[in-house]
Amino acid sequence: MGATAAERIQEAKAAAKTNPAQAEAIYKEIISQGVGPTEAASRDYESALIALGELYRDQKRPHDLSELIKTSRSSFSSFAKAKSAKLVRQLLDLLAEIPNTTEIQIAVIKSCIEWAVSERRSFLRQSLETRLVMIYMGKQSYYDALTLINSLLRELKRLDDKVVLVEIQLLESRVYHALGNQAKARAALTSARTSASAVYTPPNLQAGLDMQSGMLHAEDKDFNTAYSYFIEALEGYSSLDDTERATAALQYMLLCKIMLNQGDDVSNLLNSKQALKYASPRLEAMKAVARAHANRSLEEYERALSDYRYELGGDVFIRNHLRRLYDAMLEHNLIKVIEPFSRVEIDHIAKLVGLDTQQVERKLSQMILDKVITGVLDQGERCLIIYEETERDKAYDAAIQTIQKLDNVVELLYTNQASLLE
Repeated sequence: MGATAAERIQEAKAAAKTNPAQAEAIYKEIISQGVGPTEAASRDYESALIALGELYRDQKRPHDLSELIKTSRSSFSSFAKAKSAKLVRQLLDLLAEIPNTTEIQIAVIKSCIEWAVSERRSFLRQSLETRLVMIYMGKQSYYDALTLINSLLRELKRLDDKVVLVEIQLLESRVYHALGNQAKARAALTSARTSASAVYTPPNLQAGLDMQSGMLHAEDKDFNTAYSYFIEALEGYSSLDDTERATAALQYMLLCKIMLNQGDDVSNLLNSKQALKYASPRLEAMKAVARAHANRSLEEYERALSDYRYELGGDVFIRNHLRRLYDAMLEHNLIKVIEPFSRVEIDHIAKLVGLDTQQVERKLSQMILDKVITGVLDQGERCLIIYEETERDKAYDAAIQTIQKLDNVVELLYTNQASLLE
């Protein structure tokens, strides 16, 4: 008696590592027989399909996997809509796990969206379009992402699908945040929170809202409020065993403490149960930054940035804030160095702070323009001339106010005279 399809699938799984070609042939044979009339046959087809997808993923064969997704769609009409949507998502997840497949993923998802439209599967199409938005964000195609988001928002507001609406509004907030438009990012997040208050929000989505809230508060330099949101996000991601995002939330918490100059809290946090649970080079990187900041050492700070280039540079949010922190440290060190002088060579300042002369000159120019220091750079002599701070004459301010008020009176009299002439 021949082996059943279920037994053959087990045989193929056992052979997948030693003889992948044999395993592939078995999976393809079972898939070629179609879904089948019974529940067991449908289950075997599903198992073979996912197992073949996993085989292609493990062998890093994205083109074969994308072809499998396209060719298997015709059989999905035999499944319930929820089941077929789940299978499409599973196969796309497998494709996403293969490195450097962004363009292939975009092409496959667009093809699946067209299929979903032709099959009138609105919920699957919305899910696929949401996935496409996230991929666009990953490759920094923000305007493509916004175009798709705006289309989805119009549709979802009409359908009143609150959970998906929250997800899309959160993505909108992230896109605007990435583009540097903080006002629109906050507006989108407020809309997302308003929508979320009217419906049960899944834990991963709630954690995402908390994470985004923390990031936007940090952009406003309200690091205490940001820290409290990151705690909520950490708890949410921890409950879901999402190590990647939980570690990110913990990094952001450490960043807030560093920005607030709370060195003792940084040490306590690094020694906490949570930090030990998510111990990784990413937390070691934050520890090195915190130590350099506590020591006010630019040299140590630059060494930390160099040693942990990937851990600190891979996250745009952390990279931007660490750059601002570096600027603040450099400014503080320069003010301390030039304080005893009324005239000092730029080369001497650079030597004292241990940095490149051009970098120091650029920063001093910025500080003069920002009125942090009162002075000029003498390019001919290559030196900085610092002027004595003079107290502002209050009579000058009073005179300016008087002139402004007189100007308003004259303007009013002129307007009244013009109206009388008419």
